[in-house]
Amino acid sequence: MARYTGAKCRLCRREGAKLFLKGAKCNGAACPFAKRPYAPGARTRSMRKPSYYALQLREKQKVKRMYGLLERQFRRYYVIASKSKGATGRVIIQLLERRLDNVAFRLLFSSSRSQARQLVRHGFMFINNRRVNIPSYLVKVDDKVEIRGKDVLQNRIKKNIDAISKERSVANWLFLDKGNLKAEILRLPEKEDLIVPINEQLIVELYSK
Repeated sequence: MARYTGAKCRLCRREGAKLFLKGAKCNGAACPFAKRPYAPGARTRSMRKPSYYALQLREKQKVKRMYGLLERQFRRYYVIASKSKGATGRVIIQLLERRLDNVAFRLLFSSSRSQARQLVRHGFMFINNRRVNIPSYLVKVDDKVEIRGKDVLQNRIKKNIDAISKERSVANWLFLDKGNLKAEILRLPEKEDLIVPINEQLIVELYSK
C-alpha cells in the first residue's frame, strides 16, 4: 500500500499544528514546528485571510496526516459515517479513534501512530485472544486488547509507557492494566477525548459538496 515517506515535521508546519508524528521529539526543544511555526517553502507569509474552502481543505489534510491515511482511505470513512446513524462528524471521529493502530498509540504502547502501526503489523497485538495485524481494524466496546511477545519486547513497552505517561495519559475511553499489558475498550471515543482538536464539521461540509 502507498504511504507518505517524506519528512513528517514538514506536515506539522504545513498544517500549522503539532500532529505528534515524531513521538518524543514533538515535545522537546528540537521540534521544528516550535522553531518555525509557519508553512515550509519560500518565506512568503501572506497576511491574506484564507477562504472558507481553504479552511475546509486544511482541516481535512490535518486529520488525514495525523492518522496517517491517504485520500481514498479517508473518504471511505466519510462514506461509512454518512450512511450511519448519528451525526456524520461524530461518527468519523469515532471511526478514526477506533483504529487499532490509534488504540495502541492512545494506550501509550508507542510514542507515535506510525510506531504503533509497526507494532500491529508485526503481529504483537491481540484482540479477544485473536492475533490482529491490520492497523485499520476497528475495535468495539468491551473488546480486550493485549500485547504478546518476548520479555524484551514487553519490558520495552512498559518503559515506553513510563516515559510517555509524563507527557500524556491513557485515553479516558480505554482501561490499561500496565503490569500485564492488557486493556479494555470501555466506551466509544468522543470529540472531547482527542489530543489535537478537530473541527469535523469543516470536513463534512467539504465532502458533502
